[in-house]
Amino acid sequence: MFRAPGLTAEGVFADPRIVVWRSITERQNCTVDLADEVGRVRRLHVKRYWPAGGRETPAADEARGIRLLEGAGIATVPLVAVGGLADGRSFVITEDLTGFRPADKLIAEGVASFESLLGATAEMAARLHNAGLHHRDLYLCHFFVRADGGAAGGMRLIDAARVRALPGFLTRRRWIVKDLAQFWYSAQVLGVDEGERERWLARYSEMREGRFREGFPGAIRRKAGAIARHDARLKVSQPRRNVSLAT
Repeated sequence: MFRAPGLTAEGVFADPRIVVWRSITERQNCTVDLADEVGRVRRLHVKRYWPAGGRETPAADEARGIRLLEGAGIATVPLVAVGGLADGRSFVITEDLTGFRPADKLIAEGVASFESLLGATAEMAARLHNAGLHHRDLYLCHFFVRADGGAAGGMRLIDAARVRALPGFLTRRRWIVKDLAQFWYSAQVLGVDEGERERWLARYSEMREGRFREGFPGAIRRKAGAIARHDARLKVSQPRRNVSLAT
């Protein structure tokens, strides 16, 4: 697919057909429209990462996260390619989720209600944790929903770069609380009332089969407060960080 239009690993960072729609400290988010041998155009999403410390590149982390989600039976964005250059830059290319949009955008625009997505998002979060995984970026914007059919039309969990296996007993609770607090905070920002957020937690708890421990709601609220303060600082230092792809 890449050879036919002449796209190379080096070209991922220089080809003028690749359009950047967001540029932040650690990466660029881009799209590219490629035609196959019979002229059919296919849109792909490209994340271009700058050199980073660590044994693995950020692109390799994202590819691994996608495979972890797929292995757990959690629908995500299909991986097309992953690669890197000798200078430490790396990239990941994924399929376009045609017809899907971020859950937070659908709620904000009145296309869907939080109530209509409550069950599906809670169940996906519970399945993630039941599979021994955590996301570390579990905001509503990373639940992609079919815009024409709501949760019933399918849902995908995206932005898998930070997906990891849950650690051992001593720190496991911390990471679960962080995931749930991120979801709680993103719903709160949208104006979802506390009663609905509590019902979301109750549905999540049902799916966790008794593994949702006493004291979690208080810890989630405290962590959500810390996230709110951090988010306020980010909005000042990186005002374009939360820019979404126009659809």
